[in-house]
Amino acid sequence: MYADAGQRAALLGLAGAVLGLVHVGTALPKLAERFHTTVVGAVTGNFVPGAWVALSLLALAGFSLAAMRQPVGWPLAAIGVVAGTLREAMVGNWIRLINPIHLLAGSFWIGTLLVMMIAGLGGISRSTQPIDRRTMVVNMFNAFTPLALVSAAVLAVFGVTTAWRHLKRFDALFTTPYGWTLIAKLCFVVMIVALGAWNWRRQRPQLGTDAGVDSIRRSATAELLVAGVVLALTAVLVSLPSPK
Repeated sequence: MYADAGQRAALLGLAGAVLGLVHVGTALPKLAERFHTTVVGAVTGNFVPGAWVALSLLALAGFSLAAMRQPVGWPLAAIGVVAGTLREAMVGNWIRLINPIHLLAGSFWIGTLLVMMIAGLGGISRSTQPIDRRTMVVNMFNAFTPLALVSAAVLAVFGVTTAWRHLKRFDALFTTPYGWTLIAKLCFVVMIVALGAWNWRRQRPQLGTDAGVDSIRRSATAELLVAGVVLALTAVLVSLPSPK
């Protein structure tokens, strides 16, 4: 049962690693233009782009091994994902870690919840093995709760920092397209936080019952749907110019 869930989680990670490599491939030409060289030259002649490619490939290899039920794949995938996201730290560009840390915190929270819903709850509901489904769900959400709480706190701190760096002045929040879009995003973020708090305070204590499991599945699905709206608004935000 656990091996099957781990394999499904690894396949989800593998899909994400493939998309990550596609993103690297689309970003490299712009990096090459910045460095006034070719794509190959940017990768081989500059540490950060080269590390980005290498660590993305490491993540792909790690998730591939994990999907084949090789335990060594998980630490390799973790190194590839985390170190690849925080690659600017390798050359001391600390100010450029604000957005990556914000991204990692959101991924740890919402990404882990998505994997739990698909690989965890989905596998438990389909299992034909004689298992205590309620106990497994309780253990899974109890293990997830500390990660979600820490990730939400980090997300909030670095989200505020990112917003302030882009807005530059408070009135821009109400007078610019960037500010209006940010307000819309924050409204949905508040909804995610509220749903997460509801799951933690009200739903989690009821997980020992079948009704509690069904209820938290519905609320967690709603949390993921709202998170999808947040991601869409984030995509709009990054396409808008920062207020002058």
